[in-house]
Amino acid sequence: MNTIEKYEVALYEDLKKYLVEQGEVDEHMPECPDVEERWQDIGEAYLPDGIREFQNYPTASLGWMMYIGMAIARFWDEDWNLYKNIANLYVMLRDKRGYDQLDEYVREDALLLRGDEFDKTEQLVSECASRTHTLLMRQGFEPGTVDAMKAYVASLRQLYLMGMSVELHRLGYHMEKYN
Repeated sequence: MNTIEKYEVALYEDLKKYLVEQGEVDEHMPECPDVEERWQDIGEAYLPDGIREFQNYPTASLGWMMYIGMAIARFWDEDWNLYKNIANLYVMLRDKRGYDQLDEYVREDALLLRGDEFDKTEQLVSECASRTHTLLMRQGFEPGTVDAMKAYVASLRQLYLMGMSVELHRLGYHMEKYN
């Protein structure tokens, strides 16, 4: 296993442990191939915005991807036949209010959160983004290198999948053994 793969596994384990402790996901993480398969096109579309923002707003750059994962999971539950045909789901989300307001748009309009749930989700995503940023910085990747970019993309991927998992859990999806 190379350095990037080790980092991504460590990040997955840290975020999963935190989210399980918070009661936001089950120990057995959900699987949703439809949402997981959209990662590649969403990640590629997000990179120019995310990279631009990372220097001054690293936790926003990271956290927004968790919101995107939540929104895509919600779309999957609502009407995937409609949303799966939208070529660029990230651009659709971003362009509703702009990049800077992406978090609020997702919480208010995509997830329909209000009051305590609105605030609780902001705190959850903020903590996950902060944990990710701390772990990423501890790796010591030299800024501007290929490895730094790969680690950033791995971070975004894990946050997207964690966002998906949190939202699926909130929607009542659980992975359970059948007897």
